[in-house]
Amino acid sequence: MKSEHKIAIGARALGLLLSSTVLAGTAGSAFAQTAGPAAPPAAPQATAPVPVVAPAGQQIRSITVNGSQRIEADTVRSYIQLRVGDIYTQVAADQALRDLFETELFADVAIRNNDGAVVIDVKENPVINRVILEGNKRIKEDKILPEIRLAPRQIFTRTKVRADVARIIELYKRQGRFAATVEPKMVQQDQNRVDVVFEINEGPRSKVRQINILGNEKFSDGELRGEMATKQSRFYRFFSSGDSYDPDKLAYDQQKLRQFYLTQGYADFRVISAVAELTPDKRDFIITYVVEEGDRYKFGDVAVESQIRDFSEEGLKAQLPMKTGDWYNAKQVEDTVEQLSETAGLFGYAFADVRPNFNRNRETLTMDITFELAESARVYVERIDINGNTLTQDKIVRREFRLNEGDAFNSFLVKRSENRINSLGYFQEKFEIEQKQGSAPDRIILEANVEEKATGELQLSAGFSSIENFILQASIRQRNFRGKGQTVGASINYSRFSQGINLSFTEPYVFDKNISFGADIFRRDLNSFNFVGNSRNTTYEQLTTGASLRLGVPLTEYVSALLRYSLTFDDVTLDRNQFFSDLDGNGTLECDPVRAGFFLCDNLGKRTTSLIGYSLIYDNRDNRVRPTRGQNITLSQDFAGLGGAVSYLRTRLNASKHWRIGRSGFIFTVAAEGGHIIAFEDRGTPAQGIDDIRLTDRFFLGQPQIRGFDIRGVGPRVIRTGFNPEIVNGVIVNTPVTERRNRVDDALGGRYYYLARAELDIPLGSGARELGLRPSVFVDAGAVFGVVRPLLQTPQNRDENGNLLYLTTDAAGAITTTTSATNAAGVPNTPSLAFTEQFFGDSPKPRVSVGFGVNWNSPFGPFRIDIARALLKEPGDDTRLFTFNVGTQF
Repeated sequence: MKSEHKIAIGARALGLLLSSTVLAGTAGSAFAQTAGPAAPPAAPQATAPVPVVAPAGQQIRSITVNGSQRIEADTVRSYIQLRVGDIYTQVAADQALRDLFETELFADVAIRNNDGAVVIDVKENPVINRVILEGNKRIKEDKILPEIRLAPRQIFTRTKVRADVARIIELYKRQGRFAATVEPKMVQQDQNRVDVVFEINEGPRSKVRQINILGNEKFSDGELRGEMATKQSRFYRFFSSGDSYDPDKLAYDQQKLRQFYLTQGYADFRVISAVAELTPDKRDFIITYVVEEGDRYKFGDVAVESQIRDFSEEGLKAQLPMKTGDWYNAKQVEDTVEQLSETAGLFGYAFADVRPNFNRNRETLTMDITFELAESARVYVERIDINGNTLTQDKIVRREFRLNEGDAFNSFLVKRSENRINSLGYFQEKFEIEQKQGSAPDRIILEANVEEKATGELQLSAGFSSIENFILQASIRQRNFRGKGQTVGASINYSRFSQGINLSFTEPYVFDKNISFGADIFRRDLNSFNFVGNSRNTTYEQLTTGASLRLGVPLTEYVSALLRYSLTFDDVTLDRNQFFSDLDGNGTLECDPVRAGFFLCDNLGKRTTSLIGYSLIYDNRDNRVRPTRGQNITLSQDFAGLGGAVSYLRTRLNASKHWRIGRSGFIFTVAAEGGHIIAFEDRGTPAQGIDDIRLTDRFFLGQPQIRGFDIRGVGPRVIRTGFNPEIVNGVIVNTPVTERRNRVDDALGGRYYYLARAELDIPLGSGARELGLRPSVFVDAGAVFGVVRPLLQTPQNRDENGNLLYLTTDAAGAITTTTSATNAAGVPNTPSLAFTEQFFGDSPKPRVSVGFGVNWNSPFGPFRIDIARALLKEPGDDTRLFTFNVGTQF
């Protein structure tokens, strides 16, 4: 902007010249609604020429236009009704002035008549060079500029400025900022151009300071405020927008109050007035409701009259939830109407008309109700229309319908179709099937208006472990590949504990038949390790490569069966240089139990596992992606032994149930699972420390199944602890290493496991919902157990010749080693211990953790963080405080 000073725009009388001087802004100005500093006094103006009044009846000989720059003289003359040859009158001249000012092209106009020579002096309105917004932080320019009329290269008028100020203030009022002010100013430029500047003072968001309720006697102010969407401003409502004033919510709260009283039996309740007063500082509102509660009613006679011959009136009446003598409840009446409509829909009467007829008795304070089912025709599905799907093929949606064209209408099957389509996860939530009248009274059209959403998922997750440091995982998946409903995916995970890659493909309808097929190819590298100083030493490594096939068949609407086959190759190895020795002295290196541990040596080698299994699944959840009600039960069994080197039977049972609590949005979930493995081979006896179930085939438990614990952090384990020789109270002792990083911690798994989880999803205010925040609190409990106790060791250090070493002190008092079992005085020396092994965690006692987590649909993708603390644990269990993951969709 150039250095010219800004000048305030004020209202002026017609004909007042625009100049670079200050335009007057008085209390009676058109901009009096805007707040700001008073404008400086207006500069002296040149006196407009006094029009010469010609004698009545003088003929106009010529019309001359002076002062026009952009507008042609002929264009100016075309705006008025004066013409050469007409008789000039003062009335005609006044009308010409009005006509020219109404064009909003001129800042000043004067007309004079010199003996029939009419001269029109005009001063054109300036052209807008730029429109500048200053002070707007809460509402960005791309939201304000499309709402205002002024724009570059348009003609500047005060009318447009006033309208734009009002529009900007209205935008801020919609955000609850009633204290916002706008001061319009302009900067004069050359060539009769101006820059228009809107100086905006946004002000604070106007809160609801107080809600007063007058006339309530049966219920307290606090109870009634709890029913309202609008809340009083309090410091702890920083996540909620409910304490912001909104005129629409004021009307909504009146309805909420009425609904509340009607559910409590007060059928005559009414809101007499609702007034919102803005405080003088325009920062807060005080809302006052005046109510009249009236008398409380009970249900009188309740009956059902049906004109549909398929229904028994007495049978329907017996199923009504309300009884004579109960307190009147309008919500119960509304739900009954919906229930009767759904019942009629089950029998094919899609457009059944259920009317509750009320008979109010003010003397006995009872409400008689008769539910009337009007006669209607049985309805059939004429057509199923699918709209809005640009990527997804029609058949992907159509095959989820439980009704076909020509079938009798059934409201239950329509609802079931909605749930199945929602469970696909391809479309926006809250999808509903619309029902429209068909070409005849007994025909109905089902219309699925879908709105597609991103079905590709790119997910990155990270966690922190005191053992493994950072744990990273990445996966990419497309759940609606090429719009055919196929799922393809790939995942990679990396940590100091494990690395792996998995490729998968699923076709839910093979050859358009209701049979699913899937395949997976995977490779996993799992290792256990310890630290010596800052060096990482691997204790064992398990490399698994394999593939699996899946085939799913529905048995009923809610029950399905899944068959699977997998073939895997496992290779469990140890570092030969570190853990192998010539035990027999014949030059052949073998796994040394002293160095590696007996349980690791027992599991070394290569083996093939050929596994066939099945799952029986019962699932009636309303949504498999984000369920709010329903249950899921899965029984799985896998038999290994159809070829290969391993033979066992593994059984698992999983179950979950979801409830929607009230109408507030709370979702409560309870889930439980458990498993057991039976071996079909005899590998040794427990006295030998040999378990018939190999380490690689057992159950393991930890993160993410049970939050608050590390990966494989629960259950049986062997911890190998080294020693540092020290002098304590003048005596040489072997002091165990206390640093966790310098211990070997090997999870052994178990034959049995169980896991339970209870989680409550907590709804937040509308402001948090707009941010996509969904917090939850949870309790996890579980255990894994049932393993043969391994043979444990506490070996003694040896020198290079294999001689046992003992601890002693030299002349300087420093600790050294010697091969002598006694010192010079014949006192036994302390053995130099290498390490000791301890067995922990083989217990069915539950490990319990509590915590909370937050899902956030952030601008860069879904984000989840869990913070959990272990309340009950057993010695040896590894805990973890928090984890988080982040992803995106495409």
